[in-house]
Amino acid sequence: MQVQVAIIGAGPAGMFLAHLLAQQGTRVIVLERQSRDYVQGRVRAGVLEPTTCDLMDALGLGERMRQEGLSHDGVNLQSGDQSLRIDLQQLTGCGITIYGQQEVMKDLFDAAPERDVQVEFKAADVRLHNVTARQPTVTWQKDGSDQQLTCDFIVGCDGAHGVSRQSIPATGLTRHERIYPFGWLGILVDVPPVHEELIYCQHANGFALASMRSPTRSRYYLQCPIDTRIEDWSDARFWDELAIRLGSAAGGKLTTGDSFEKSIAPLRSEVCEPMRYGNLFLAGDAAHIVPPTGAKGLNLAAADVATLARAFERYYHSASNDGLEQYSQDALARVWRAERFSWWLTRLTHVFPNDDSFDTRLQTAEIDYLCNSHAARASFAENYVGLAAHTDQRTQQ
Repeated sequence: MQVQVAIIGAGPAGMFLAHLLAQQGTRVIVLERQSRDYVQGRVRAGVLEPTTCDLMDALGLGERMRQEGLSHDGVNLQSGDQSLRIDLQQLTGCGITIYGQQEVMKDLFDAAPERDVQVEFKAADVRLHNVTARQPTVTWQKDGSDQQLTCDFIVGCDGAHGVSRQSIPATGLTRHERIYPFGWLGILVDVPPVHEELIYCQHANGFALASMRSPTRSRYYLQCPIDTRIEDWSDARFWDELAIRLGSAAGGKLTTGDSFEKSIAPLRSEVCEPMRYGNLFLAGDAAHIVPPTGAKGLNLAAADVATLARAFERYYHSASNDGLEQYSQDALARVWRAERFSWWLTRLTHVFPNDDSFDTRLQTAEIDYLCNSHAARASFAENYVGLAAHTDQRTQQ
């Protein structure tokens, strides 16, 4: 088997890239070690930046998103009795769309067969060979049989623990990491959201987020110690604590119910650079992790592969290597800006175990600054909707 680009991993980064390359006429294959149901069923992000929505539209996959997604013009920040709405639309000219990653993956997978996007699920023991050679090879097993392909390039979209990053020697990669001393306890429940927009809550007991997936499905999170056990948190305990952290205004309006999904996600920031080694490129979680506070994970993955797809188009259609050579530098500039915002918002809204009175007063001062400064709110807004989206909107105006 021979293709031009082999993509490892069928998550958002891998499938977005596969569709983009197929649209250009580039021969691709996607290798995924899990089943489609497993990949599509993972509960992940739900906030799409305008540029990600535009990417869905450009691929002809945005119709259901535009019909079923929830358009939000603002987000809310709450600290004690102090509440602030940040008007994204007014400050940047654009808003966000609530559309779960599960739905994004369904759209990408459903459209793959008719577009000649070949996805090999349950590909076991995937291995990358000679990634610095002119034509690398990839081997795997499917249904007990050995498989092999040659390609021009490999793109690793298989996460932080995938084979792609492991195929790069330690001397070829610099890893920057920040581990946060807490996680998020999250639930999904089929009840109406407490508010029509997201609420980020800073509370002495810890952070809370009131989010949603649809007008009838809510997604809630509580900051929790890193060693928290799910079995210690009944639904009743979760609702009681959430009401406290949301405050009397929002907490009193909660519609409770039985959760059908409950999980704990540790928080960390990580960046690996460069995002290229020979003819192996990294994208999405294979190259960087952001805490979910800033809602950047899926959007960064989409931005990575959009940049990489343009580079491949220049290579195959214009015989130019410039885009591929520049990919890592361009992507990392955007990644570090998103890392900074996600780190800042996490630091602003969470309780850190070693914080003293000085740290808590700084948090209060930062929130006061947001409440009283148009410039501070504008900075928050342009980072939240995505700097690229804000820049594009400003250019159009």
